[in-house]
Amino acid sequence: MSDAASPQPLGRLARPRLYEQLVEQLLGYIESARLQPGDLLPAERDLAERLGVSRATLAQALVALEVLGVIDVQHGTGAVLRHRASVASVIKGLREHRSRLPDIVEARSTLEVKLAALAAERRTETDLAAIDAALAAMQAEIDDGDRGAHGDELFHQAVTAAAHSPVMAQLMAFIGEMVLETRLESLAQPGRPEQSLASHRGIADAIRAQDAAAAAAAMQRHIELVSDVALLK
Repeated sequence: MSDAASPQPLGRLARPRLYEQLVEQLLGYIESARLQPGDLLPAERDLAERLGVSRATLAQALVALEVLGVIDVQHGTGAVLRHRASVASVIKGLREHRSRLPDIVEARSTLEVKLAALAAERRTETDLAAIDAALAAMQAEIDDGDRGAHGDELFHQAVTAAAHSPVMAQLMAFIGEMVLETRLESLAQPGRPEQSLASHRGIADAIRAQDAAAAAAAMQRHIELVSDVALLK
């Protein structure tokens, strides 16, 4: 009878997600086409046809690259290359991002729910004007066929400012880049920009009414909504 140790059982290899495979192909295209920062990628319809995928699936891969700062997707222009990156570094970055998503959501729930309540208690007419301007900006972006990311950012900045809490504002600024990642992912989901805007209006109404409990509850529902992203699951 042999004393040799039994071999370790072989585990099933994880199959790369489709968006990871598309990301690899897109990076390969960037390399082979010798694109430089500032150059445009082909139109989404053209890329989808070349890769044999739907435009919705391609959009997920593009947003993944946008999250990591490889490209900048500009409404009316298309995807612009920001910097050339290796496949290994991008895939590593995507997987690290996926693993920290729950922590980002937890931080947002902790900070932004309290900020909404404080905003309801402390807001001024100037603060309300800034909130209304952010809502109008997001509506205009959506009406123009865009995702409304800039108006979304303005809204959360306006709520933070209305809370008049310098230390909490600093904490929000600290996690700002990570929140931007989740914002891009969320607003890329079908129908999400309109849902997010409606959610913002509910928060704004509670702040205007100086109802701290309602503002906190509305912000919590909003964060739960925008945290439901399919891109990196």
